[in-house]
Amino acid sequence: MSDEVENEFIQLIRGQSGAGFGGGIGMDYLEITPDRVVVSVDVGPHLHQPYGIVHGGVYCAIAEEVASVAGAVWLGGEGKVVGVNNSTDFLRAVTEGTLTATGTPVHRGRSQQLWRVEITGDDGRTAAVGQVRLANLQ
Repeated sequence: MSDEVENEFIQLIRGQSGAGFGGGIGMDYLEITPDRVVVSVDVGPHLHQPYGIVHGGVYCAIAEEVASVAGAVWLGGEGKVVGVNNSTDFLRAVTEGTLTATGTPVHRGRSQQLWRVEITGDDGRTAAVGQVRLANLQ
């Protein structure tokens, strides 16, 4: 992907900040490149399940969005990506603070991609790890 197309796509994503599901949970993009995407999400009661900890679905959704954006930036104008599998493990409960999610590629091929997304709390400890497989659609 050319730098111009990449920058336009990144600006499009940043321009959508506050919209859609990611905007609904307060996702803020800190870094967007074809090889890495980093987002932050402030934790509050709107993300809690009944026991006062971050709902597992929030971790899954963060992993899905981070991997999808990263995969789309990498694929560029060659097509679109769609998630076909999301396996997210919950390792540590978080009740407050900020979650930081970092997505990096495991595999990027002609027809599919696999991304790993690590989600940490303010203390730097891993709260969840997701693996998202994407299909590349031409």
